[in-house]
Amino acid sequence: MIQDATLISENFEEMCRALAGADAALIEDFLFSLFTPSEADEIAKRWALVKRIAEGVPQRDIAKELGLSLCKITRGSREFKKEGSSFRQMLERAGCKISERPATRRRTTRSGRIVSRDDALMASPRFETRRPPTEGRV
Repeated sequence: MIQDATLISENFEEMCRALAGADAALIEDFLFSLFTPSEADEIAKRWALVKRIAEGVPQRDIAKELGLSLCKITRGSREFKKEGSSFRQMLERAGCKISERPATRRRTTRSGRIVSRDDALMASPRFETRRPPTEGRV
């Protein structure tokens, strides 16, 4: 698919101006008219993933919950973490909860117990404390 950057920029800018002063009902009606049901579903899921990232939910949990690829979620996470992030600004405008503590990666043990990434690393055989060699040992 060929993208025309000028066409995109001009039309996005014009839509933003039109939407800026409109009430929520008009904007919602406009969006449902503009997008197909599958496009609306995709956009709603992307907004939901941004909110879940802001809440500090782990990426794998978001993927399972929304049925999105980890690639899309990682992209959203990177955008959210950028300085001056438009995601963060829009979430703040919408009054959404933003966690100041980022999500921690979780691992599941063989018994099914969930542990933090740090706990899992410390339990890994690669990170065991090794005894220093004693003299005379080969």
